[in-house]
Amino acid sequence: MATWTFPDNTVLCNFAAVGRIDLLRTFLGERGRWAEAVAEEARKSAGFLPDLSELVGGEMMGEPIEVVDPAHIRRVEVIRRDIFGGRPNQPLKHLGEAQTCFLIHEVDEWRGSTWISDDRDALDFARFQHIPSLETIDIMSHLVAGYEITAADGMSIMRAMAEADRALRLPAKISDLGG
Repeated sequence: MATWTFPDNTVLCNFAAVGRIDLLRTFLGERGRWAEAVAEEARKSAGFLPDLSELVGGEMMGEPIEVVDPAHIRRVEVIRRDIFGGRPNQPLKHLGEAQTCFLIHEVDEWRGSTWISDDRDALDFARFQHIPSLETIDIMSHLVAGYEITAADGMSIMRAMAEADRALRLPAKISDLGG
C-alpha cells in the first residue's frame, strides 16, 4: 500500500512564494496528492503566486480527489463546520482541510497518508485524530537530512517565506534543521 502525502494550500503557497516548488517536488516525489478543494484553492492562489500554475494541471499532485458520494459530502460538511468553524454562508472556507482530513482519516484508499499544513488549528485536529502530520519546517528537515539542501539554505528559504508574509513555524537556529 502506497503512502501518499497531501500538502494543503498554505504549504503549496509557502514554496511558491519563494520560487522553490522544485524543493516541494523533490520532497513529494511521486507521492503528492490533493483534495479537489485544495486544488481549486491553489488554482485561485496562482493568480497571486504564479509558480503555483506549475502544479495546477501538472502531474506533480495527480488528479484532484473528488468527494462525490452524498454521505461523504455530508460528512465533509460536518467536519468543515463543526471542527474547523466554517460558516454556512462561506461554503468554501475550510473545505480543503475538511476534505483532506476526511480522505485521510475515513477513506481506506488514503488512510495512513500524511498531511502537511502550517495551519495550527488544522494540525492540532489532525494530530488528535492520529493523522500523520508535517509542517514546512519538517519538509526542510527532510531535505537537509537527504542532502538536497544545506541547513543554512533551508533556514534562508524559510526566512524568505516568512518575509513573504507566509505563516509558518521557523526553526530557532540553523542546527534545528539538522545537517
